Amino acid sequence: ASAAGHEVSVDPEEQRGAARRALFLLTAGGDPERGLDLNGRAVTALADELRTVDRQLALEQGIGELRAQAKGLPHVSEAVRGLVDAPEVAWRAYACSLLAEELG
Repeated sequence: ASAAGHEVSVDPEEQRGAARRALFLLTAGGDPERGLDLNGRAVTALADELRTVDRQLALEQGIGELRAQAKGLPHVSEAVRGLVDAPEVAWRAYACSLLAEELG
């Protein structure tokens, strides 16, 4: 989802603010070093805050491009198919990648 999201346009200030709020949720939930959960409060809050129709469509387009590039790579193709079949999960995975960047 991170690789597919290269065309998703998010204003850097909006992204930083949303990521900071998500980090507060992550910290309030306990140890921020424990890892990120696609269904956790921090990831879902960030995903909800940043989601727009245009951004979701840009991610889906990026996933489509990855699908074409993954032909002949069975493991990658399977992962990409999972993102295609579950756009909500794909969006949360993309948001999770943004939060991971912030933590890194």
